[in-house]
Amino acid sequence: MSSPHFHAIVRGKVQGVYFRDTTRQTAERLGITGSAVNLPDGTVRVEAYGPRPALEGLVEFLHQGSPQSRVDGVEIEWHDGETPPPRFTTG
Repeated sequence: MSSPHFHAIVRGKVQGVYFRDTTRQTAERLGITGSAVNLPDGTVRVEAYGPRPALEGLVEFLHQGSPQSRVDGVEIEWHDGETPPPRFTTG
């Protein structure tokens, strides 16, 4: 079964500030699967799969971030038609 999804790059102070774990918690609460991964350039890549309204809720969170983070920008690419992963990971 395919699902709407997006790939996002989040820029700012988003590593070492519980951004990925807070993203995972938010995604799980919204019923979203996917991943949040630190990249070598200091950004975080988020891939998320689920119902469009839930995904839009996660996008709102990504613009705010965790309490310790500072989000300077979010780049999002929307897609359709891929099989979603079974859960949300932060690895």
